[in-house]
Amino acid sequence: MPSQASHSLLIDLPVEQVWSKLRDLTLAPHYVPDLTGCQLHAGPERGLGASRRVFQKNGQWLDETVSEWHEGEGFLIRLHRGDKGAPVPFREAWFRYAIASAGERTAFTASLSYRLRGGRLVEWLLAKAFAKAVKQIAENLKTFYESGQTQNRDFAG
Repeated sequence: MPSQASHSLLIDLPVEQVWSKLRDLTLAPHYVPDLTGCQLHAGPERGLGASRRVFQKNGQWLDETVSEWHEGEGFLIRLHRGDKGAPVPFREAWFRYAIASAGERTAFTASLSYRLRGGRLVEWLLAKAFAKAVKQIAENLKTFYESGQTQNRDFAG
């Protein structure tokens, strides 16, 4: 069974407004730390099979492909490097974005599910770092959606 790190919060916008932003896969560099850009792959721009390549400040890149899509509710993306599978330290990794109406606001949950190379000991050692990263992504997304201001200093936008 994969390990998981997740963080939930409320966004001070109605769910329809949050979904209109969340479904735009090109917006990730505005709220994911260390990203410098994003490029959609050929094919669908949203929905099952949509895929993007995100560029990191360390010169690396990562592909993210939608493996589940729930219109108006969120999606699951698989993290990989082309056809080589997940990047080190991951054996497998997925990131879920989920939203639900909470009256005038939106309940948002970001989750990273993963299996690491090196087994359970390595997972235990890295669990706090992954939890911190997921929390930062969720908080940055909230602030970006509510303010329109990029929350990632590494993205020139």
